[in-house]
Amino acid sequence: MSTNKRCLRVVAALVLTGVSFAVVAAEVPASFDSKNCKAEYPKASLMNEEQGTVSMSFLVNADGSVADSKLDKTSGFKNLDKAAIKSISACKFKPGTKDGAPAQTWTKVDYAWKLD
Repeated sequence: MSTNKRCLRVVAALVLTGVSFAVVAAEVPASFDSKNCKAEYPKASLMNEEQGTVSMSFLVNADGSVADSKLDKTSGFKNLDKAAIKSISACKFKPGTKDGAPAQTWTKVDYAWKLD
């Protein structure tokens, strides 16, 4: 019976170690090149001299395409928010990784609309 208790302790230790390892798994979010991925200023926003920064999140697939997007913080102007999400969603991202392999990950993007 003492042999069975010893085996159970070893199994329990291995299970707990496995759980700890899973929590520490390395994840790197996706990214994109803002120089090659620009949104076109909405005409109505230009005429109204609207400016602001849109904060968004994108779910990026392992192939770099966007699977989903959401608005985290508005610029204060609906046209700017819509244009940013539409344009950035069409961009090709560098995929994120989990444990060193390309994987679907969420990433945050801030897009600043500024008039010169």
